[in-house]
Amino acid sequence: MTRPRILQIGSLAGSPGADTRMREQYEVIELWKAGDRQACLQSAADVEVIVTTAGHGCKREVIESLPNLKVICSWGVGYDSIDLEAAREKGVLLTNTPDVLNDCVADEAWGLLIACARGIAHADRHVRANNWEGKRGPLPLGTRVSGKKLGIVGLGRIGLAIAKRGTGFDMNIRYHNRTPRNDVTYQYMNSLEELASWSDFLIIATVGGSGTQALIDRSVLKALGPNGIVVNIARGSVIDETAMVELLASGELGGAGLDVFDKEPRVPDELKKMDQVVLMPHVASATTETRKAMTDLVLANVEAYFSGKPLLTPVSNS
Repeated sequence: MTRPRILQIGSLAGSPGADTRMREQYEVIELWKAGDRQACLQSAADVEVIVTTAGHGCKREVIESLPNLKVICSWGVGYDSIDLEAAREKGVLLTNTPDVLNDCVADEAWGLLIACARGIAHADRHVRANNWEGKRGPLPLGTRVSGKKLGIVGLGRIGLAIAKRGTGFDMNIRYHNRTPRNDVTYQYMNSLEELASWSDFLIIATVGGSGTQALIDRSVLKALGPNGIVVNIARGSVIDETAMVELLASGELGGAGLDVFDKEPRVPDELKKMDQVVLMPHVASATTETRKAMTDLVLANVEAYFSGKPLLTPVSNS
């Protein structure tokens, strides 16, 4: 029996064994390995399904090169790297992998928050460099986390998981969204500056894309202040990175825990030198359990399409 053909934009290397599982079930055209990209796309004219990731995305040229394309199945929750307008013009559906990564992303947000507040990364470097044994001065005092004020930008699935953890730390929690939610007890703040000014810690969990470009700008970061800590597990583009670096350097912003960056994998050198900053390489969902669940969901969406069943996690592209 002939296996359905799919086009895979890039490797699912973040999930060990995922590429092998894909090849076992489908005839996979591996675009990232093609020496002649255009010839590869031409050979895939009959393909109805694309598999990609939030990192690899899917550009207009790919979508327009596949006349029979019906579905793009993306490994990851974000889809700002996929040309939604091109997909909409061709009536191409999109799926992603929500919910299965909520807990691990929320866990890392809290890991970054605590690491910044208590200077864990700085202290680790201090010990590794034998500065403790050499009695080279005391470390700066950390900041208490329990009982503080937590602001969340983007109270979606992940934002809610972050807030839930905050209640375990007896925190006062407020949030900012495009619109208030009527199904939560957390207080809504209409102004980002007011939320930042009120907060001890500000966690960014909103979507990426043009609509949130530099949403957390200089004024918001200044409002957070010299004792405030910003944590970003959303997209690097959501924060004005230049302003953030300058404010951290001047002491007008207290600290930052960052899993994402504006031009990743490039990270501003200034951030690497700052002890009040904790850096991670965009790995908030990188646990064995979550990455397997993400791959399972991508494959389930592909299977649903070829079986004539409803897609499991369609993304609205209206």
